[in-house]
Amino acid sequence: MLNAVVRHLFILLTKILTGASVRWVDCAPDTCQRVYFANHTSHLDALVVWASLPADIRERTRMVAAKDYWDAGPVRRHISKNVFNAILIDRENISIKNTPVKVMMDEMEERFSIIMFPEGGRSEGEEVGPFKSGLYYLAKKRPDLELIPVCLDNMNRILPRGRTLPVLMLSRVVFGPPIWLEQGESKEKFLDRTREAILKLKENWNNNDG
Repeated sequence: MLNAVVRHLFILLTKILTGASVRWVDCAPDTCQRVYFANHTSHLDALVVWASLPADIRERTRMVAAKDYWDAGPVRRHISKNVFNAILIDRENISIKNTPVKVMMDEMEERFSIIMFPEGGRSEGEEVGPFKSGLYYLAKKRPDLELIPVCLDNMNRILPRGRTLPVLMLSRVVFGPPIWLEQGESKEKFLDRTREAILKLKENWNNNDG
């Protein structure tokens, strides 16, 4: 019960701090198993995407996070495991039996959707960095999964790298149309295409605002 209360407090505080407006473009909320992949500039990114999902979908969706950050101390460890039910990736001890893709697949089972960041780490400013190969190999092993691009805008100003306290500011979360790995598609082409999907969501939103 206490963990549920803390979870709702995190969701409420996230919405207050970010003032995030949410838009679904050529896509609708669905409880089917999905991979939500987003650009990454802030420690709050995963929580913002998670909080932007409807409650029934949120209960079926797990964040993918770095174990070295969330396992550093009992408070973070408790929050990641018992409040967020996060999937922690051990970036320092990767082996054949413990690759990020294998960990994600094992933890997802046939039920959970996930939130992941293909850049692998936070980027500076508004830029979207090159995607690492994890999203490709996950799509290759689970071609049935819907891959949903998510564009986060203005998050780098709320809690950028180097800051510990957030700044109140409006942000935006845009969910785009699903993507699948195409037959015979190369890793490089797929990663360019998925990265471009996020850039396109950002560009379309800015053009509409103008």
